[in-house]
Amino acid sequence: MIALDSASKRYGSQTVLDDVSVTLGDEGVTALIGPNGAGKSTLFGLVGRLIKPEAGSVHVDGMDVATAPSHQLAKILAVLRQDNHIAARLTVQDLVEFGRFPHSKGRLTIVDREHIDRAIEYLALGEFRERFLDELSGGQRQRAFIAMVLAQDTKYVLLDEPLNNLDLKHMTEIMKLIRRMADELGKRVIVVLHDINFAATYADRIVAMRDGRIIADAPADEIMDPAVLEQVYGTTVDVREIDGQKLALYYS
Repeated sequence: MIALDSASKRYGSQTVLDDVSVTLGDEGVTALIGPNGAGKSTLFGLVGRLIKPEAGSVHVDGMDVATAPSHQLAKILAVLRQDNHIAARLTVQDLVEFGRFPHSKGRLTIVDREHIDRAIEYLALGEFRERFLDELSGGQRQRAFIAMVLAQDTKYVLLDEPLNNLDLKHMTEIMKLIRRMADELGKRVIVVLHDINFAATYADRIVAMRDGRIIADAPADEIMDPAVLEQVYGTTVDVREIDGQKLALYYS
């Protein structure tokens, strides 16, 4: 379980995460939604020890993130940041191998290579494994980064806006993949999303944030309510049920 207890973060006089207490990772896919500046990525940064909180604490399966050895934390928690750019010219194989570093320390074993091969196969990247990342499409490149995370073989997977800069086809492919990772591999996936409808369609639970606070936290179907969404986004959102699925109509 990932547990934030009264976690807060400020930059100067601006509070970007305000006394947040929440538990995550107790089910398949949890989506964090909310407008820009809501605090979603900051929350991820605290969990992944990329950002230090001003107050409060973060624990992952009982380990205090602030003091836990990095290699131990990396064996149960994988974080894919939104700005996942790598300057060096790497192949898909090279990138996915990085996912095994917490286990191999750079000296790959047979077990490590099995995890790498499985991740590449699971993401359907076999034909691209020797291709350089800058030779891939946006969707293929994002799958390669997710394969790196999958090779890390952690219980918890945190994905910060994995649909960013993708077209509709590739966004759908990535969300289906995330759902499969949870259902078939037992991963506990926490994903930041801007698109409410992708969250409603593929997530079990939605945590909605605004102004550094959690506004609503419930099963996806319950969050898809006009009153709740208006409170989160500060604008009217029409919700319709289409083929049994509640969807938001932004343009109505």
